[in-house]
Amino acid sequence: MTTEILSQTLTNGMVLVGEPNASVESVAFTFLLPCGCSYDPVGRAGLASLTSEMMLRGAGPRDSRTWISDLENLGVERGESVGVAQASYHGATLKDNLYAALGLFADLLRRPLLPADQLEAGRNTCLQELRSLDDDPSHKLMIELRRRQYPDPWGRSSLGAEPDLRATTADDVRTFHERHYRPERTILSVAGNFDWRRLCNTIQELFGDWQPGNVAEPATGNGRPTGNYIPFTSSQSHVGIAYPTIPYNHPDYFQAWAAVGVLSSGSSSRLFTEVRERRGLCYTVYASLHTQRDRAAVLCYAGTTAERAQETLDVTVAELQRLGKGIEQSELDRLKARIKSSLIMQQESTSARSGSLARDWYHLGRVRSLDEVGRLVDALSAETINAFLRENPPRDLLVVTLGPDPLTMPPGTG
Repeated sequence: MTTEILSQTLTNGMVLVGEPNASVESVAFTFLLPCGCSYDPVGRAGLASLTSEMMLRGAGPRDSRTWISDLENLGVERGESVGVAQASYHGATLKDNLYAALGLFADLLRRPLLPADQLEAGRNTCLQELRSLDDDPSHKLMIELRRRQYPDPWGRSSLGAEPDLRATTADDVRTFHERHYRPERTILSVAGNFDWRRLCNTIQELFGDWQPGNVAEPATGNGRPTGNYIPFTSSQSHVGIAYPTIPYNHPDYFQAWAAVGVLSSGSSSRLFTEVRERRGLCYTVYASLHTQRDRAAVLCYAGTTAERAQETLDVTVAELQRLGKGIEQSELDRLKARIKSSLIMQQESTSARSGSLARDWYHLGRVRSLDEVGRLVDALSAETINAFLRENPPRDLLVVTLGPDPLTMPPGTG
């Protein structure tokens, strides 16, 4: 089923994107705001996350309990996260409750209470998340892999640093919110059963007088951590491998995406088959294409025992290097079946679709319809992917390991 994608830009720079679909009873919305951890000031790593945490402690005329209760009374399922470039706030509800829910989120984004007497509680929540890395070494490793792959501030973790979180004040939180929670470069996407004209009028009423702040995007630096080994007392070892690729806005993105899919999508993928099934080297292995607006990388992970870590690293690197020699049409056919199933499920999920609308607009300045994505997938062939891989084979492999002992770096890695 073809649906229409609509957009409107408010005079303050906020963008509204919508895809009405009268065949569903739900509606979902996603706010993307340019206030991720790349905006954390020096000495205040984690400020973006702490600000987001504090915003949930009451907004507009409501304290935190009342704000959450009002959302629950509307049946809103909500979530929030802070990434490198952006903070995301999303919700989903029945179609009749959309406009009231958007009013609650307008208070959250524009008029949070940020109660100073709850700063310690908010800080402790952030510190607990940071300390949880000690119990999640795979997450810890992938954070370190991204920090080494991307230049600062684009490789940062939103979890921050404990000394900086402890030093953060209520004034820091309020200043960050006032400076960065602004309409310019903010995207609101809505997908599901709604009336576009009424939505536009509602957003104008809720956000039309929101004043821009004209905050520049963070500058890209040159520094990044070095070193291939992170000591960690455990009977297990964790292997991370990264290499550069093309971002979502590149014309050949779907070629790169499909190549990674052959490598690591499903139980018939190369990594799962060779590293886990045939050799029994690890309990988890995967690769994913991680894209930012101006840069991207393929990030790989394998978790194994300390005794089999070196072999796991060697075999995984060999599979990455073998990918550069091309794929088979049968591998792509299996991947296409999985992709098409995913597209159908996305069409049925307003939450997934609202997230896709916002991400497309951020990366492309427009939205790809599901029909357009389907055509791009249909156009993929082993020949087109192999042509891409000849020009862009996995190279400059960055390896980071975490475990009881360092490993020997295979040829072609660093």
